[in-house]
Amino acid sequence: MTRTNFDGDWTVGPNVSVFSEITGGSTSSVAVTLPHDAMLALPRRADAEGGSSTGYFEGGAVTYRKEFDAPESWADRVIELEFEGVYRDAMVYLNGVLIGQRPNGYSPFRVRLDQALKPGQLNRLRVDARAYRDSRWYSGLGIYRSVWLHDLSLTHIVPGGVSITTPDIDDERAVVELSAQIANQDRVPSIRQMHAVVLDPAGNEVATGDTVITVRANETATARIRMYVENAERWSLDAPNLYTLAATLHNADAIDDESTSTFGIRTLQLDPRRGLRINGVETKLRGACVHHDNGVLGAVSIPEAEERRIRILKSAGFNAIRSSHNTIAPSVLDACDRLGMLVIDEAFDMWTEGKQPFDYSLNFVEWWRRDIEAMVLKDRNHPSVIMYSIGNEILDAGKPLGAAIGRDLAEEVRALDPTRFLTNGISGFVATLSETVPEMKAELVGVEGGINDAQGVGKALLDRVSKSDFVTNAIAESHAVVDVAGHNYASWRYQAEKDLYPNRVVVGTETNPEDIAENWTLVTSMPWVLGDFTWTGWDYLGEAGLGAVTYPDSDGGWDADRFPSLLAYCGDIDITGFRRPASFFRAIVFGLRSDPYIAVHRPRTDGRVPTGLGWAWTDSVSSWSWTADAGTPMTVDVYSDADEVELLLDGTVIARNAAGGDHDYLATFTVPYQPGELTAVNHRNGRATERTTLRSSGPAVAIRVVLEQASSASVDAHRYVIVELVDDFGLVVPYDERIITVETTGDAQLMGFGSARPSTDDDYLGNSCHAYLGRAQAVLRVTGDESGELIARAEGLSSGRVSI
Repeated sequence: MTRTNFDGDWTVGPNVSVFSEITGGSTSSVAVTLPHDAMLALPRRADAEGGSSTGYFEGGAVTYRKEFDAPESWADRVIELEFEGVYRDAMVYLNGVLIGQRPNGYSPFRVRLDQALKPGQLNRLRVDARAYRDSRWYSGLGIYRSVWLHDLSLTHIVPGGVSITTPDIDDERAVVELSAQIANQDRVPSIRQMHAVVLDPAGNEVATGDTVITVRANETATARIRMYVENAERWSLDAPNLYTLAATLHNADAIDDESTSTFGIRTLQLDPRRGLRINGVETKLRGACVHHDNGVLGAVSIPEAEERRIRILKSAGFNAIRSSHNTIAPSVLDACDRLGMLVIDEAFDMWTEGKQPFDYSLNFVEWWRRDIEAMVLKDRNHPSVIMYSIGNEILDAGKPLGAAIGRDLAEEVRALDPTRFLTNGISGFVATLSETVPEMKAELVGVEGGINDAQGVGKALLDRVSKSDFVTNAIAESHAVVDVAGHNYASWRYQAEKDLYPNRVVVGTETNPEDIAENWTLVTSMPWVLGDFTWTGWDYLGEAGLGAVTYPDSDGGWDADRFPSLLAYCGDIDITGFRRPASFFRAIVFGLRSDPYIAVHRPRTDGRVPTGLGWAWTDSVSSWSWTADAGTPMTVDVYSDADEVELLLDGTVIARNAAGGDHDYLATFTVPYQPGELTAVNHRNGRATERTTLRSSGPAVAIRVVLEQASSASVDAHRYVIVELVDDFGLVVPYDERIITVETTGDAQLMGFGSARPSTDDDYLGNSCHAYLGRAQAVLRVTGDESGELIARAEGLSSGRVSI
């Protein structure tokens, strides 16, 4: 098999009917290289029907086209295209003939070209996609993941048909079992030999195996080979050792097909007494829920972006991610395998009851089985994947027939991959909405005041409803059909689960960031609780303002979602990869950071009180650089696991306050603002230990441009550049949000440019943006062998540049 990247030489334009073309409708298109997100080029409007959920993008329908020459030799071959993901309702045409479709915007799929292919001629490929009121978050639009061309012999290894398992592992050897689907598209039976080689992480041959297989005409058969690896190196979080299995299908001396896959050797165990064990080691999941978009790139998935995100998440203390709420891109799994990050891969955000007017619920009944198969075949050789999730906050889950659907899904997954565990992220409140909404409406009628008052009453009611026997009984079967009961925003159920169901294992599939100190105490003290997954580990587009803080007047309420709000702004890490205060607090709670962390609340002199939803953190920045007048009272939080924290300004002690776990890892001070050095010192057992200092910056005088380290995912095809506004001493000036403009030269092409500014009119496809906290980010595609350069400019500042 030859697998060739098919991302180049496409065009994209609006989807226009043939009748519209005849009457002069617009057919304008632009040249693009895949992966590509067409949504970013569409206008954002305050009256967009998707509203804040989609970041005020209206959505639309687009058509991608590509012309290619097909060799004469393809007449006797099997030619397929593999799409890693097209959002959404993909319709694939070759030479005007429909050859495949896929409603799900996240599932990988393959289409056969044979029936419409013209060997020896020019061929025209067309892919239609659309996105409109079908997602609760920013979805992107178009062919946003890579496309691959498969050139196969008539007898071949089915793409995605290789399964590698390690069913028996001990300290002396590991059993490696290869199962490969062999297809014979010829009119006569095919007899073939298969040879398999296992290479260790250093590339040394450590095991081989052979078998013979006869495949009837136009049928598929399974070839199996069992091998043994001596003294196997285990895959783990700290040592993600990857083996390689190369399989060759041949007839005498002629090779029909070859397949190469990486895999890991590790064991998984699960029980309520010791929780999750990987290679016998008890492992708590320090988890992050993660959406699929890549910030200024929109939904575009490239290996460098995915590896960068996983690397930053791991350095911040996370050891697991939950794909939210769709099956994850292959390049993310590759990165997790290489770097040592655990994965819960999630299938659906809805089943038969929709959450948007035109979402996947319209296709679920017909397509769920094929989409489950696509997810499992994609994941099953990746050691990072430890669990599948069959849904998130599914509306059907609180009904008996909904639980029956969950059982069907679970059994389908188990039939395809019995080696991993299953969960379902259930909200008892959401699962019983049809029964509880009337009660909530009745109790909220007549509540005076703004949204804060309604939220207070609503939260108390939600807690009462969620804890009721009715909800517990309604979701009992849905939890029972999976291996791990997933709870969204219900950590109070952890002990109740143990009392009611002593054999049950649970995980916090989704939690509020503000609850991590309390939740982590529960996780570490309750062996049947596997871990905690915060919403979210990484900020994302859409659900705009969800985690933002506003300062309403006495007559107003929370309004962070109003136009032009774009980002959810609830991630531990912002869309550019910069860690926010919540990330450092979490690391201290996890026991991964001993230094204190200083978070300074933005100064307010108007008396307004900060207001946010449950996903918000404090409105704070780790900075002692402000435009506030001298003497302005500043609220300073210091996160610390020490007994006490002492705060000093220019060497003068402000106060010493208690901190540590007994005080929620938080010491709060009020400090009159004065530029200088603000220092926090930990005190343990009466002794000064670790310290952290913030220094005030002067005004910005220059732009600093920093080229980030290259990814190991490819040969520098894409590079990330950080653009910073700095003072005379090289300190970033966080209060400076002036417009930065960039240009590129040579073979460096700008793919995206923007900042982590949560509410913005900036266009990520443009070459200018407002700085946020003194920073912006550029993503470049390296298009050739010639060197290039990025130059950044801003009015009144010295420019910055970097060679690519």
